[in-house]
Amino acid sequence: MVDRSGSPIFEVLVLFVLVFVAQLLTAFAGLIEALFVLSPPVDENPWTVVTSVYAHGSVGHLLSNSIALVLFGWPVARATTRARFHLFFVVSGAIAGIAQIVVRGALADLSFLSVATTPGVLGASGAVFALLGYLLASNRLSSSFAGLVRVPAWITIPVFAIVAGVVTLLTASPGVALIAHFTGLLFGLITGRLRVLNVDPAPPRADVA
Repeated sequence: MVDRSGSPIFEVLVLFVLVFVAQLLTAFAGLIEALFVLSPPVDENPWTVVTSVYAHGSVGHLLSNSIALVLFGWPVARATTRARFHLFFVVSGAIAGIAQIVVRGALADLSFLSVATTPGVLGASGAVFALLGYLLASNRLSSSFAGLVRVPAWITIPVFAIVAGVVTLLTASPGVALIAHFTGLLFGLITGRLRVLNVDPAPPRADVA
């Protein structure tokens, strides 16, 4: 049974607000980067792997991620438990954030690319994109199609990567952590295809004549 005794969406929104207030309070002491910004090396401030997922750079950043969370997260939350939803959210956000600083740093080390090392990353967009990917890959239409057409995993993952890349580029704008968006969406697509969050039985596959 799915635990519907509380709303994980509301709980995440509350965390957004509480963390943002904490950011404002610690700004006077110059502690925002040490407490809430995930930056290399990760082991210097390891707690930012989690805190950065719920932190935001501005009120507009907070509002845009909150709206996207409600739109993409609500259907996912209805199909899973509170614990699984929260775990998925923080894990996907952390993986997306780490990918952003690691990949960006690796690209900056290549002399033939004019890529600057990222100073850090914060925000829930990686986790929000993961929810979008999960929603796309786990809905009844995509599940029914997957049941009719058996696609090998070695083909599925590259296709998901292409989809994630296209969606990421379509939502690109200056100052946006594109690698985190791509990683989050790809993570969501793969886990959605595996239905790792769903606690209800998977829809039956149609017989093929």
